[in-house]
Parts: sequence; structure tokens; C-alpha cells
Amino acid sequence: MGSVALWVMGARLRTLPLALAPVVLGTSSAVLAGAFDALLFTLALLVAVSLQVGVNYANDYSDGVRGTDDVRVGPARLTGSGAVEAHLVKRAAFVSFGVAVVAGGIVIVLSGLWWFAVVGILAVVAAWLYTGGPKPYGYAGLGELVVFVFFGLVATTGTAAIMIGEIPAESWLTGSAAGFFAAAVLLVNNIRDIEQDTQAGKTLWRFEWVERPPSEF
Repeated sequence: MGSVALWVMGARLRTLPLALAPVVLGTSSAVLAGAFDALLFTLALLVAVSLQVGVNYANDYSDGVRGTDDVRVGPARLTGSGAVEAHLVKRAAFVSFGVAVVAGGIVIVLSGLWWFAVVGILAVVAAWLYTGGPKPYGYAGLGELVVFVFFGLVATTGTAAIMIGEIPAESWLTGSAAGFFAAAVLLVNNIRDIEQDTQAGKTLWRFEWVERPPSEF
């Protein structure tokens, strides 16, 4: 099953601040509104961290079975390196998603925001389909956009909403800041792996500077 150290490595703990930041930002709006709730804050953190760990394991599994991680520039992955059996990595991803669903369900009951169930379902589906499924959007160059939405706007405005009861205006701004940063981190990671990912059929949308002779201007 692999050692604890291997599973910790696969969880990619360095990415967790990207999940924590929007929750903290959303909570700051609740504090300003005098609506801070420690239990909801803790549950929101659990949802965010579980989703982040889940998507990391899901990405490890899907890229590993597709062969995308056969040649890597960055740290070795659990599935691609053969350190852990693929089905166990997949199970870890779904266990993490399950924790997020349970914690999110409690949040919905406590806050009374039942429409948030749809947002939660979309978040889990987006986490799996990043590199999973027949047509993963991460392979079409859409990963940064989805990360901006869910690990920026949704996480920040959602955290504020469950405590305040509505989405405060400033959370759209702070959520955008968190989302842009998370998207930038993903983009840097993709740039590092661009040559290997291209060979595996993964697209990275990018602009290229083309030098032209002065006569062409």
C-alpha cells in the first residue's frame, strides 16, 4: 500500500495554501460583517483541504494510467513511478472527495443554503474531470480557468456566504485575487512540464512572442 511518507508526498502538501487562502479571505468578510462562526470556518477548511488533496490524488492516478507521467521533470508521482498501485491512488482520491462531501453537507445543513449542494457537486465533478474521464479539460488547456473559478471565486464567496447568509461585494475581489494566484501556480507547473505534456497530448494555451524584421511593421 505504500508508506505514510509516500502518501504524504502524493497529497502534495505544498499546494494546500492555495486551498486555505480563499477560505481565510472569505472568513475575513464574515469577520468584518460580525458573522464569524468557528464551526463553519473549520468545516470550510476541511472541505477545501479535502478537495485539494482529492484532486491531487486524482491527478496522480489519471496522469499515471494515461502515461502522461512516464517522463517527468518534477517530483515523481505515486502511480506513474509505480510506487503505489493505481487503484489505491484512485481510492484515496474518492475517499478525500467523500470527506469533502460529508463536511460540505454539514455546512449546508447548518447554514441553510441548500442551493450550495449544486455548487458542491460541480466542485467534485470538476476535481475529477481535470485529468480524469474520457475528455479531461486539463488536457484542453482549461485547467487554469477552472482553478480560478473554484479555488478563487467559489471558495471565497462561498465561505463568506455560509456565515453571512449572502455574498458580500468585496469577496468577489478577494476571490479573484486568490483565483489568479492559484491559476498562476498551475500555469508555472504546466510550463515546467510543457514538453512532456505536449508529447502526451496535453495542451497548454500560451502566447508566443515572434520577432519580425522592422520592415514588416
